[in-house]
Amino acid sequence: GLGNPGRKYKNSRHNVGFMVIDEVAKKLGFEFSRMQSKAMISKGSYSEKKIILAKPRTFMNLSGQSVASLSRFYKIPNENVLIIFDDADLELDRIRLLSEGGSSGHKGMKSIIRDLGGQNFPRLRIGISRPSGKMSTPSYVLQDFSKEDVETLEFTLDRGSDAVLKFIAEGIDTAMNIYNQKTQ
Repeated sequence: GLGNPGRKYKNSRHNVGFMVIDEVAKKLGFEFSRMQSKAMISKGSYSEKKIILAKPRTFMNLSGQSVASLSRFYKIPNENVLIIFDDADLELDRIRLLSEGGSSGHKGMKSIIRDLGGQNFPRLRIGISRPSGKMSTPSYVLQDFSKEDVETLEFTLDRGSDAVLKFIAEGIDTAMNIYNQKTQ
C-alpha cells in the first residue's frame, strides 16, 4: 500500500493505499510491528499462502526503493507484487485492478516501475476523484478526505481490501472479473 509517512498525511487522499492495506491487516488480524527495507511490514498467511503486507516509509516518490528491496529479499516474482495506490481518474467509489500497466502519471508508481525494472506487476487503483474547480492535483491529493466523503471512503476501503484478499486467494484474473464491475 502506498502513502506518505507521518501524521500530517495520515488521512490524506494520497494515503488511501495505506488505508486499504490497514483494512486488509485488520481483516486478517495482522499487525505492522517490524521495519524492513524502509517499510513497516506484517507477515503471515492467508488462503494457504505466505503474504507480506508493506507500507513504505519513504515518501511517495521513492516508494520503489522499498518495494524493490522487499521483492528481492523475499524473492517475490513481480506478478505476485500487488501495489495499491490512489487514482484521481477514478471516482471515490471505484476501484480497478490491472495485471500490469504504466504509471498514469503517479510518481510513486513511476518509482516502482523504475526500481522493479518494468511494468509487469499487478496494481489496485483506488478512486479518490478529481479536484473540483482549479485546484491542482498535487495539492488535492495531499488534502484530507472531507467529512462528506467518509461514508463512501469506508465502502471503498472495504471493497478494496476484499479485492486484495480475492487476489491473494484466487489470482488477478478472478479478482478483476469480480471487482472491476461498477457497483450500484
